Amino acid sequence: MYYKKLIDAVKKTESVSRIGKIENVIGMTIEASGAIGGIGDMCVISDGGEKEVVAEIVGFKDDRILLMPYDEIKGIAVGNFVKNTKRKLSVPVGDFLMGRIINAIGKPIDEGGKFEKTDDRYSGSGYTNPLTRPPITERLDFGVKAIDGLLSIGKGQRIGIFSGSGVGKSTLMGMIARKAYADINVIALVGERGREVLEFVQRDLGEEGLKKSVVVVATSDQPAMMRMRCPGTATLVAEYFRDQGYDVLLMMDSLTRFAMAQREIGLAIEEPPIARGYTPSIYAELPKLLERSGNFSNGSITGIYTVLVEGDDTNEPISDTVRGILDGHIILSRKLAHRHHYPAIDVSSSISRLMISIVSDEHLKAAADVRSILSTYEQNEDLVAIGAYKAGTNPDLDNSLKKISNVNSFLTQGIDEAFEYSDVLKQMEQILGN
Repeated sequence: MYYKKLIDAVKKTESVSRIGKIENVIGMTIEASGAIGGIGDMCVISDGGEKEVVAEIVGFKDDRILLMPYDEIKGIAVGNFVKNTKRKLSVPVGDFLMGRIINAIGKPIDEGGKFEKTDDRYSGSGYTNPLTRPPITERLDFGVKAIDGLLSIGKGQRIGIFSGSGVGKSTLMGMIARKAYADINVIALVGERGREVLEFVQRDLGEEGLKKSVVVVATSDQPAMMRMRCPGTATLVAEYFRDQGYDVLLMMDSLTRFAMAQREIGLAIEEPPIARGYTPSIYAELPKLLERSGNFSNGSITGIYTVLVEGDDTNEPISDTVRGILDGHIILSRKLAHRHHYPAIDVSSSISRLMISIVSDEHLKAAADVRSILSTYEQNEDLVAIGAYKAGTNPDLDNSLKKISNVNSFLTQGIDEAFEYSDVLKQMEQILGN
């Protein structure tokens, strides 16, 4: 039996190694001839000397293969050799990843040293039978009053944080990472400015948060393949810990930059642009990525995905698509941020679609009453501001004016503050009882 396996392996082995050759380089797209490969195969480009660049097959054109590099391509020239490794992108996984910072292909970029011998998992999304996913019935506490009180999130739920730049996405993510009651955090920083990575780790995440986190980074100056692969690598790491029975909190900042990297690759291989230059492949890749989070029989992955809305337009193509896939959305308001109201969550525009399934009827009623106070005040804010409202005319508005100050105090929270779920409910009851 043993010898039969060896004989079969020898028969399957190619007796001739086919080496391709670069024929053309346009922007970040490399065209090569002579090599054999399939979509997703990892190739090594060599100039015959010490320089080697790893690239991935992303398409075909006539009799040539199209490659996109993971490294800088300076020095690569027509005539350089291309060798197919016959492997897909693989990422090291294991408990050693806890507290570490890695790049999009799983290599450590912190000062923790190289990984020892590891088990590798191949990057890519596998189909999960929807009938094998248990319903989401258990609440996950975040320690943030506005979320736990009015936008309760369940273990395995996927929710988006939508906001323009500079409104507090990263700060809110840091608060959640430090205080959420999850076993492990996996955080993907996609297309971030280089200086912001260390700032996020030290200031927003902190030593406390990093201890139970794995951070996956692809900065804005890295090739599009690195930025595109970063979310998949983070999800792969989250899936490993889920398979060990953990409840994982997967946070991704941001899906917009993932989509932009995918657009860059799509346009480079001549995909037709459709809405705002985005290519059709983006609308296929987004659900594949987001469906990998959820509740499973052996663990859960709760997904928190930020979406950087262009011009504060929450109806732009990526925002609209993502909102239709996720189980809820949290809108951050620039208007609230200007008032120094943090976290700047616009409760009236935000929703958790699973809240009704994971909290008590008493909690649901209290949340609805608080939302009603906010909504009534916001509808009549201009009227009150110019002094055109006469007290006693509208009992609901009178009640809102009486309680709005306490509601706003409830919705604001310091960066280092965290609240137990029972305390959140008590504060809501106090507001409604006054």
